[in-house]
Amino acid sequence: MKSALHNMNPSVKFVLVTICMFTLAFFFNPWTPLFVWMGVIMMQLLFSRIDWKMWMLFMIPFVIMAFGYFWTTLVFAEDKSGPVVLSVWSMHITEVQLNHALSLSFRVLAFSGLSLLFALTTNPVSFILSLMQQMRLSPKIAYSILVGYQFLPVLKDEFVQIQQAHRLRGAVQEKNVFRRLLNMRKILLPMLAGAVRKAERAAFAMEARGFTGEKRKSFYTIIHVGKVDGYMVSLFMLLIVLSCTSVLYIN
Repeated sequence: MKSALHNMNPSVKFVLVTICMFTLAFFFNPWTPLFVWMGVIMMQLLFSRIDWKMWMLFMIPFVIMAFGYFWTTLVFAEDKSGPVVLSVWSMHITEVQLNHALSLSFRVLAFSGLSLLFALTTNPVSFILSLMQQMRLSPKIAYSILVGYQFLPVLKDEFVQIQQAHRLRGAVQEKNVFRRLLNMRKILLPMLAGAVRKAERAAFAMEARGFTGEKRKSFYTIIHVGKVDGYMVSLFMLLIVLSCTSVLYIN
């Protein structure tokens, strides 16, 4: 069960994450998103094999964003009603201000936790195949997304190669940020031309192999919906129910 999240059907996982996010949108209290975020972390600890160093690295900008929401909501809140619960320097923070600030910041953390759960435990190729098999996505759209995804590492390598070629030809590294941005067009234009040529070759290759864009009745790789999906659906539903009803017991 340590890899249950990795073995889930990607479409089922995508629907569950989407339901969790839409559910959070209807609860404007600090406790529901907090419990969802904590529950998502526990699920990843128990049922995934993710790299936690990478997870923490990805969470850094979201934590900064959450703190920004928290601080700006406290400072610029319109509704300052209710009893004062905290005083920072000459600023008095009311209960309503604090609840709104915590709600927004925890909501950012909950959304980011759900997004990282899906991104770090889902194979992109399996996700596209699952969308075609379970969600009846058009093969034209699915394979277009898949080909674009496969081009990303190629474009990255090509960007590095063009940079190194410019340096070998004596291009000076500009210290001024604006001039460096202007000089980026010398790299981006050849990259754009190369991407167009690669896309054209990929289209010809797919057409030569009989790709018509019509819906297929059989697949080489079958993405199944199994018992693991049933267990994880029950666990996600339990997390949503407990998180949504927690505010009743706390209040």
